[in-house]
Amino acid sequence: TAVELLAGVPSIIYGMWGLFVFAPLFGDHVQPFLKSTLGQLPLIGHLFQGPMMGIGILTAGLILAVMIIPFIASVMRDVFEIVPAVLKESAYGLGCTRWEVVRKIVLPYTKTGVVGGVMLGLGRALGETMAVTFVIGNAHKLSWSLFAAGNSIASTLANEFAEAESTLHVSSLFALGLILFVITFIVLSAAKLMLMGMARKEGAKS
Repeated sequence: TAVELLAGVPSIIYGMWGLFVFAPLFGDHVQPFLKSTLGQLPLIGHLFQGPMMGIGILTAGLILAVMIIPFIASVMRDVFEIVPAVLKESAYGLGCTRWEVVRKIVLPYTKTGVVGGVMLGLGRALGETMAVTFVIGNAHKLSWSLFAAGNSIASTLANEFAEAESTLHVSSLFALGLILFVITFIVLSAAKLMLMGMARKEGAKS
């Protein structure tokens, strides 16, 4: 019940929680720890350097994860409930452990729904606007640091569309919207192709 309630929380609430609660704690405690540990490593250290303001690309990613995981979990829970009880009970009767039942019975039976739930969550994350706008920093620049402020296509559209005056600015925002649509279309198409490939492998095995 708690997971389903979290899945129904509006995204703007996650954004406000991220800005006023999560970001200060993240900037005061987690970012200094990451900078002093992972930031000292030779290859990935550049990802954990920079200003420790609490907001930035990493914070936005974590807020998106917190937002979509309950949504994915809620969908998967509903999918798992359609598995016939006789299949699970038969597996238990043969001596399977709980993990073996999940891996060999539940997941193969519901893999289409599982992949669909993950792709729905990813699609929601790709098009998320308000939660990202609150915590990403809204800076038009690219940086190696995950602590630095950045921007997403959806947050750029939300921030600038009402203020766009020149024809070039409006056209650029429409082009960004088209790019976001193409990215989402490619992700969903890849998920569909993956499901089709899984179905073909099942036919080959049988």
